[in-house]
Amino acid sequence: MPQSSEQALAANEKNSPRPSPSATVIKVSSRWGLPDGKELWRFRELLWMLIVRDIKVRYKQTVLGLLWTLIQPLALMTVFTLFLGRYIQPAESQVPYHLFVLTGLVLWQFFARALTEASTSLVVNERVVTKVYFPRILVPTAVILAGLPDFLIACLILSLFLIGSGIWTGIVLFWAPFFVILTFAAALGVGLWLSALDVNYRDVRYTLSFLTQMWMFASPIVYPAEVVAQKWGLAGTLVYGLNPMAGAIEGFRWTICDTGDFPLALVLMSMVVTSLLFLTGLYYFQRMQRTLADHL
Repeated sequence: MPQSSEQALAANEKNSPRPSPSATVIKVSSRWGLPDGKELWRFRELLWMLIVRDIKVRYKQTVLGLLWTLIQPLALMTVFTLFLGRYIQPAESQVPYHLFVLTGLVLWQFFARALTEASTSLVVNERVVTKVYFPRILVPTAVILAGLPDFLIACLILSLFLIGSGIWTGIVLFWAPFFVILTFAAALGVGLWLSALDVNYRDVRYTLSFLTQMWMFASPIVYPAEVVAQKWGLAGTLVYGLNPMAGAIEGFRWTICDTGDFPLALVLMSMVVTSLLFLTGLYYFQRMQRTLADHL
């Protein structure tokens, strides 16, 4: 007697091999392409191990070690003060120019190092990415978080300069972590974009040096953002705020030095741009994650 289609289907399902209980199925975590929070929490120990590894490797076999964290901002501060201080320092400013520059450099160097290392992190960790499955977003995130100890050491030196100059900001100093988080989000957003692009287009690494140099001089590190507002008004400030580091640096400097009015328009604009960079970078990275190992 011939079997019906239902009976044939049931027989095929019965005879087909069943997947092993220990098999891991990799699939898109959500229809929006955003990372799965439960999965990230499950790999939290791996994130910590990657952070510790990056910290240990950073200054391995170096003579000066952590002193490089101090030498770089202090050297740049000295150069900018000697060659630009007499031309840029506002006459009514109560903050010495070297402190003005140092407050910007401390936050900028955290961003620049995070951006540079996160952008090439997937290619650098090729052996790990291509052999073991884990959320790939942990790699650029760990690289950025590994730069926090250097940032804290630089902040310690900055605080010594502030104490030596008799500057004490008071309670507004508690807003400083907000601008550090804003910088972290901007670095991660751009880093996710560039790290995913670097897998397919190795030209990214050759543009990083040029990009960070141009970005530095487009940020209010050696000059105040007030110059833009005075020349082009609110419209110029909003356009200038398209640089996410403009609001972060000016806000951070305001919490440290507590001079002038709070740069509200610049900070709000930088928050919007940072949010867009972070969300779009996260979405693009997740879309590319499924084929990253194939292109490495």
